[in-house]
Amino acid sequence: MNERSAGIGQVGGEDQLAQGRVQLRSKDTWIPDGLGEVSRRAAAEGVVLLKNEHDVLPLSGSAPIAVFGRVQVDYFTVGYGSGGDVRPPYSWNLLDALRADPALEVDAALAERYETWCAAHPVEAEPEWGTWPRSHPEMPLSEADIAEVAARTPLALVVVGRAAGEAREQALEDGSFFLTDDERTLLARVGAAFERTVVVVDTGNVIDLAWTRDEALDAVVLAWQGGMESGRAVVDVLTGAVPAGGRLTATVAHRYEDYPTHEHFGAADHNEYVEDVYVGYRWFETFAPDAVLYPFGFGLSYTTFDVRDVVVGRDGDTVTVTAQVANAGTHDGTEVVQVYVRAPHGLLGRPARHLVGFAKTAVLRPGDVTSVEVVFDLADVAGYDDAGVTGHRSSFVLEAGTYEVLVGADVRAARPVGGVDVEELRVVRTLSEVAAPRPEHAFERVVARPGEHGLAEPGVEKVPTATVARRERVLAGLPAALERTGDVGIVLGDVAAGRATLEAFVAQLDDDELEALTRGDFTMDSPLGEPGNAGALGGTVASLRDKGVPALTTTDGPAGIRLAVHTALLPCGTALASTWNPGLVRELNALLGAEMAAKGSDVLLAPGMNIQRDPLCGRNFEYFSEDPLVTGLMAAATVDGIQGAGLAACPKHFAANNQETNREHNDSRVSERALREIYLRGFEICVTRSAPRTIMTSYNKVNGVWAHYHHDLVTTVLREEWGYTGAVMTDWWMRPATDPDFPALTNDAYRVRAQVDVHMPGAWHRDDRHGDGSLLASLHADDGITLGELQRTARNVLRLVLSSPRASA
Repeated sequence: MNERSAGIGQVGGEDQLAQGRVQLRSKDTWIPDGLGEVSRRAAAEGVVLLKNEHDVLPLSGSAPIAVFGRVQVDYFTVGYGSGGDVRPPYSWNLLDALRADPALEVDAALAERYETWCAAHPVEAEPEWGTWPRSHPEMPLSEADIAEVAARTPLALVVVGRAAGEAREQALEDGSFFLTDDERTLLARVGAAFERTVVVVDTGNVIDLAWTRDEALDAVVLAWQGGMESGRAVVDVLTGAVPAGGRLTATVAHRYEDYPTHEHFGAADHNEYVEDVYVGYRWFETFAPDAVLYPFGFGLSYTTFDVRDVVVGRDGDTVTVTAQVANAGTHDGTEVVQVYVRAPHGLLGRPARHLVGFAKTAVLRPGDVTSVEVVFDLADVAGYDDAGVTGHRSSFVLEAGTYEVLVGADVRAARPVGGVDVEELRVVRTLSEVAAPRPEHAFERVVARPGEHGLAEPGVEKVPTATVARRERVLAGLPAALERTGDVGIVLGDVAAGRATLEAFVAQLDDDELEALTRGDFTMDSPLGEPGNAGALGGTVASLRDKGVPALTTTDGPAGIRLAVHTALLPCGTALASTWNPGLVRELNALLGAEMAAKGSDVLLAPGMNIQRDPLCGRNFEYFSEDPLVTGLMAAATVDGIQGAGLAACPKHFAANNQETNREHNDSRVSERALREIYLRGFEICVTRSAPRTIMTSYNKVNGVWAHYHHDLVTTVLREEWGYTGAVMTDWWMRPATDPDFPALTNDAYRVRAQVDVHMPGAWHRDDRHGDGSLLASLHADDGITLGELQRTARNVLRLVLSSPRASA
């Protein structure tokens, strides 16, 4: 174990601990029984084996391992920012984990040389989240130095590490997306000198991997960032103690320029989502298959599998795919059977592949056979018509034709196994136009045109723009006010016990109490919660607490509970998604929920579930995938685990938050079709499957409107279409604005009308300890906020509070 591993945040500090709310004792290093082991298993299951020539892996222990690269010592266990800046009770780097395995021997002289050099050249702090850099300088080694080690052993392991994160994108430069000259030289020299060379890539984000094609590199392991158990998890896979079985959840292209987003990412003012629904593998499999280095869903195993007896059955609109999976090789292993659909091209134009489900086997021994089943609904493959080309604008439709079902171990390997016929166009859902681009922001988007040899060709068309008047829609949805009763002695515990209704409780509240429920306690590290918390909400004023409304403590996530005490550091979101095992993710987060309960976190600001639209996005490590189904299922598993322990999860960032550059001002300009099929779809799956108790909006604008003011997204889509009844909060600190349709609504009043219930942490500037008065000023203005809206927001927030054990304590 190594406390020098990068990724151990220093949240809080001695100044906070001295405040007396919590005294650090030995018990503060406690984590629930099993959390470390399940975290280790999850990190290992997420490791992706990209290359394994000559079956170099798993390691046999027959020769000492010469370990190169300073990241073996200064290992990146997590990315930067609120999503990972926790204080774990321990952290395993790779060198210590290799040494701890009794079946392995590490070249001691080389390891000692690295440790000595790293101690003399510590990682330099940077004035950014996490303080550690995107990469570390390498220890100088000459060809003669390397040859001397190669004379002692034929086996080398080279470790390359990267980090990125919140407010810090990956950069198209050496030491970030690309290798440094020193790393290239090290790989070339080691590859030439040793008989067998294994490379471990320690990163939370996809980087340039074109160099992995070098024939001198026998095996390449994409380890991701595995949290506090990183080192041991990687060793488990290297030795075969855990079979290699991770699968990619994003496409790896040959070059950055091959990504369809490369000219439309990172702009300060706005980004036009010109690729439309053709994100990730949807682009590559439709238009540019030759640009793919490692396809979506790809990952090698130490064994081989035979997927046979595939049957596609249909019962109405329910499609069931069954198959037999046999381990036909000589090692234990797990297989992920992936099911895709190729929809008819039709009038809409559709991607060549669409993931509709997957099934992961348990560990199969050689000769074992098991059955798998994947069930999906035809509605899941409907396309959204935002232009009216099918005659059904603002509707999800199934166009006539055969919906071909493909099964395989990755998107490229999937082969046709059957089809489902739709005889005529069918409308699956008729919705309302929402969040469409403004006419003055129109741009051209990609569409698929029929091409030669079965491949589509990319064309362009003008994106459909907004046609609906928002003001009338908003006015039609304003709620009636409850008749006020004044304080009649009802406390929130009476509601929790069923002795009173929530409406009767809310009818007692005065203006100041209603306003207090719409914001946090103004500050991070609220005195109402444990040191290091992100802020408190609910009972933020004494009169509410007198009525039995507790203050709920929020803590940053998703890689752990960000408090001043020691808490478990979990594998990053991409690592967890790469397991393709929602059950394991649920199990891990149930244990995390137990830790939340013990350490004073009521709401974990997790999971992060934005789409990995472009590989340079700094926070991709927090997120799950380029695919909305994988994203939604992994998010739902996370929510189920945390909330099954009685706490609250808070999926984030709603919505289209796909870059960190100028994130508080950037405008994501995206078609309604792409919003509904890609960027909202993962949230929809999460909300409808797991009912999170709260959701966080994003910093960015979506088609000209900041997400924390977005009535179309939060009220029309989230609440009315998806049936969501929980609380919605802002990301920390909002941008001021006036509602263009209701000039009397500014700032917090504008937000509450959208049903974004809670402004976190509540103040408008980091050093303030007060609000701006905009909400109650609007209450008495013409065309201003209404009492019914304040009471509606109170009910939304109090439902969250009532879900907490604190409400009935």
